[in-house]
Amino acid sequence: MKTRRVTGPGFRPHYAYVAAAVAFLLMIAGAGIRSAPTMFIAPLEHEFGWTPATISAAIGVNIVLFGLVGPFAAALMERFGLRRTLISALALMGLATGLSAFMTQPWQLMLTWGLAVGLGTGSFGVVLGATIVNRWFETNRGTVMGLLTASSATGQLIFLPFFGLLITRVGWRAEVLVIAAICLALIPIGALLLREYPADVGVPPFGGTSVVPVPRPSGNPFTTTLAALRDGLHRRDFWLLAGSFFVCGASTNGLIGTHLVPACGDHGIPEVQAAGLLAAMGVFDLVGTTASGWLSDRLDSRILLFAYYGLRGLSLMFLPSAFGIAAVGLPVFAVFYGLDWIATVPPTLKLATTAFGRNRAPVMFGWIAAGHQLGAGITAYVAGVIRTVTLSYDAAFISSGVLCIIAATIVLFVGRGRATGTQPTPAAA
Repeated sequence: MKTRRVTGPGFRPHYAYVAAAVAFLLMIAGAGIRSAPTMFIAPLEHEFGWTPATISAAIGVNIVLFGLVGPFAAALMERFGLRRTLISALALMGLATGLSAFMTQPWQLMLTWGLAVGLGTGSFGVVLGATIVNRWFETNRGTVMGLLTASSATGQLIFLPFFGLLITRVGWRAEVLVIAAICLALIPIGALLLREYPADVGVPPFGGTSVVPVPRPSGNPFTTTLAALRDGLHRRDFWLLAGSFFVCGASTNGLIGTHLVPACGDHGIPEVQAAGLLAAMGVFDLVGTTASGWLSDRLDSRILLFAYYGLRGLSLMFLPSAFGIAAVGLPVFAVFYGLDWIATVPPTLKLATTAFGRNRAPVMFGWIAAGHQLGAGITAYVAGVIRTVTLSYDAAFISSGVLCIIAATIVLFVGRGRATGTQPTPAAA
């Protein structure tokens, strides 16, 4: 492919910064909206008499779809563009969350927050970050991916305490209407500021020296996505990365992100205070995940993942004891766990890019991230069942910790013994 050299006097901020900033904002909103149902588990239980298992089932569907939509969203972004895909998702989320203010039956919760919001937020997950990084950055990809990934923690930091105050003072319906308004307000921002490729504004990728022409989209995005999955299923690295990411989701979004607030309620800790605990974890995760991106540009990603999963497992096994000394134990848990919340994403993306090639990495990473959300969705439901049956979350916390120790072991085998015949598959047309 021919490229043309870019020269010019003076310094101008690279438009990659704008693309990354818009992606960061959209991912913040997506994370805040996706995690919002954890704040109205108790209000729905009190108003309608729905069990935690019933409500958790809808949250589980939300989380699973959030992951399963990812690889298809990545393919849609390649075929139809970032802006069209993201604006459509925002419109769907705004409509669904607004309608949920009028729900009175569990199936309506499943339809709005389970199905529609799950489909919409799937476009704002890690596949958006992976797409932006691979299109707009030639260097420092790990660091930028760390910052974008940390947006999910920042979303909780910004939104959950605010949602807690809304629920406490006005009610859960006010929360969902505010969320609908946020979705609609983000549509013009994405439409006006987001650009598809560096060539659209006449610049090379950040760190590059020449403008690469915009690739011509072709092919059926669904066929391309399923073909990538078919190829991945024949690769050991895919199974190792997807399996470890399954555990990552089971120990973060599905467990702590969904059930920490009601678990705190079981120990007499108010919702607003519990949301503040999640927000504190978000602060530390912003630091930890950004640092993880920087480290993944410099160190062996397998060693980083071994440390992250191992430390997370230990912190989860400590959590039941932390409730017994809440004044000290929960802040310690928030710091220890928060630094490690989603620090796994940058090194996992780097290993996926090495295994499958830069062009195919967003779609393949989307399928790996689907494993993350599958684990999160299953755990969100199972933990709710455990709470319903045993009246405690302790068994869920401890078993998730054990899974993390297993994941810490299997990531050490990623990329080992890669032979010539298992080089990354070229990107599909």
